[in-house]
Amino acid sequence: MRIVETYSHLNGLEYLLVHHASLWAEITEVVDIVDASTCRTKVSKEKKNPGKLLYSPVDMNTAFKNELTARGWEQRRTPFWVTENEKLLRRIQSMEADEQKAEISAAGHKPIRSYNQTDFVKERVAVEVQFGKYAFVAHDLFVKHLGFYVADVIDIGVEILPMKELEREMSSGVPYYERDLSNLVRQGRGVPAVPLMLLGIAP
Repeated sequence: MRIVETYSHLNGLEYLLVHHASLWAEITEVVDIVDASTCRTKVSKEKKNPGKLLYSPVDMNTAFKNELTARGWEQRRTPFWVTENEKLLRRIQSMEADEQKAEISAAGHKPIRSYNQTDFVKERVAVEVQFGKYAFVAHDLFVKHLGFYVADVIDIGVEILPMKELEREMSSGVPYYERDLSNLVRQGRGVPAVPLMLLGIAP
């Protein structure tokens, strides 16, 4: 596959090039190695394209996972506790998980266990490869990457998305770079408050 477009939010690319040039090289290498033609395995059942052979999101995710994990990129999960009280939630944001639970209980509320998870992290750089439903991209950018950044787990998040030319050859509901770039820039230059790189890829 190939990188068609990139967008650097809050100097995300500049940060990578200065502090993690080798990781940026790994990411671009993985995109280049993944062979899209081997992922064209899904037979469409949709009315508009019955029987058409489409690119499989599952196969593409697997291909990226195999290449990234082979280079030492690992899944990361960070637990935390929540409750229904907004003021309490604000107060415990910077605490460790055990402290959050204790503080919620001490205040007479019920602690609810939750977690933030990202698929690939290496040396404080997170990568999400998103071929799922389009709503997942906002979750990646505003919850996963931002959450890990605020928790001081990562310094930058990288989001890999199909370009529209690839999305057209996939099932309906898949995100595409052009739309999510628009969704991001309309928030303003500083939102979300985490350095990001958007990569638009195509065969």
